[in-house]
Amino acid sequence: MANVSSKNPETQVLHAGYRADPATGAVAVPIYQTTSYQFRDTQHAGDLFALKELGNIYTRIMNPTCDVLEQRLAALEGGVAGLAVASGQAASALAIQNIARAGDNVVSSTDLYGGTWNLFANTLSNQGIEVRFVDPADPENFRRATDDKTRAYYGETLPNPKLTVFPIAEVAAIGKALGVPLILDNTAAPVLCRPLEHGANIVVYSTTKYIGGHGTSIGGLIVDGGNFDWEAHAERFPLLNQPDPSYHGAVWTQAVKPLGPIAYTVKARTTLLRDLGAALSPFNAFQIIQGLETLPLRIRAHSANALAVAEYLRDRPEVATVIYPSFHAGAEQRRRAETYLRGGLGGLVGFELKDGADAGRRFIDGLELFYHVANIGDTRSLAIHPATTTHSQLQPEEQIASGVSPGYVRLSVGIEHIDDILADLDRGLAASARLPRAAE
Repeated sequence: MANVSSKNPETQVLHAGYRADPATGAVAVPIYQTTSYQFRDTQHAGDLFALKELGNIYTRIMNPTCDVLEQRLAALEGGVAGLAVASGQAASALAIQNIARAGDNVVSSTDLYGGTWNLFANTLSNQGIEVRFVDPADPENFRRATDDKTRAYYGETLPNPKLTVFPIAEVAAIGKALGVPLILDNTAAPVLCRPLEHGANIVVYSTTKYIGGHGTSIGGLIVDGGNFDWEAHAERFPLLNQPDPSYHGAVWTQAVKPLGPIAYTVKARTTLLRDLGAALSPFNAFQIIQGLETLPLRIRAHSANALAVAEYLRDRPEVATVIYPSFHAGAEQRRRAETYLRGGLGGLVGFELKDGADAGRRFIDGLELFYHVANIGDTRSLAIHPATTTHSQLQPEEQIASGVSPGYVRLSVGIEHIDDILADLDRGLAASARLPRAAE
């Protein structure tokens, strides 16, 4: 294990959690492509299963390659522990299921990725966990929706596709007063925002996006801030403070206390990951680590190109509105962008074409450089029409609540040369303004 004292992200993503392979001296993190691990003796095996010692038991629960990824992202966020899982969706689901069960509720921002909205409104609902959606424009909405059964607040730092920055400190302060932790999805703003510094307690990622960065590997990660006192709010969090029959009656806040403030992460690993099996493969962890090592450089390039694209689109006659963090009309939204996003505003840009949905389709079909894919955060530039793709499962009113209108187009701006990006947008806009032949 490598201990890195540096707080600089460029150094952390290269050195945290690993220096060299002890057996071979290999500098690159090896792919530990194994299912299981040899115990030193019966005492060692017993200590691992009794949580007296942390170590490798079975790759569904932990793996040395995944461990390096977990340590590096925990270091990057300023957290105490990380848990790598199979996808960002798995990270969001497990983050809530770790502390909520049937009859409980979570208060969530309305400004969400479409897949997360579906997870909350349907799948978790079917499991008996109620998700109460509130508009984060007024942080007090979270307080108003809270009761004795509320187990967490949930939001997205830079919600896709609305791009209105979440009021992290404001909601975290409400949660702290009421004993409710804030879970924040930071997928669209890694490095640019460190939610734990603003009071968030748990950070989740789809590492598929900017962290992996190359469109090769699906993954997710949960980072435990270690800054929420689960024991002090024992009545609100029985899953962490009462004997767990699934792990020989362990009381999680007590069982791992000698190891640090990691009860939340250890429970998620040894019960949910063990039982539901949403494990990240070692190969995908290796691929994501390669992306993580250049993340601080790439996110700055994404942000610089996205700003240039937003400014370009704002001056185009075909465009009615540009959706970008610093372009929002409200002073409070601009303040949040300036407060929570440092070093750039991210790589996402949204816009509305004056001629609506049909123009949006023509725009997408007229592009040559941009890929038409359902992803964000790739090194390549990507474009999509959310109303007919990523948010198509939502009802019209749900689409509007999450920031998707019929004519909305979302761009994930890559790191190509800006001149080539703008030239391709020019092609798309020219196509969007061209009437279909039947109307000519």
